[in-house]
Amino acid sequence: MTEARLDYIGSITIDEDLLDAAGIIPGERVYIVNNNNGARLDTYTIAGERGKGTICLNGAAARLVQPGDIVIIMSYATMTPDEARTFKPTVIFPDTATNKLVD
Repeated sequence: MTEARLDYIGSITIDEDLLDAAGIIPGERVYIVNNNNGARLDTYTIAGERGKGTICLNGAAARLVQPGDIVIIMSYATMTPDEARTFKPTVIFPDTATNKLVD
């Protein structure tokens, strides 16, 4: 988590490079788990500036995180049982210091 901004209505801003790599689109509902304090919440995504590594929780939910916290951001999909059997989730692990993609 790079920022927590109370002065916005809601959402999580995520670097567009990370959104692309994870297959998450702006406006998509995501679930967030804070590994530092156990907080869990859901919100929607906003694309942040590409290449900056920004992950910023906005609005009231910003009270549940601190810059530097480690979070897991998850999205879910609805699919048939047949689709689920062959589905391969996308998992990314950005660099912990910069939130930038690691080759």
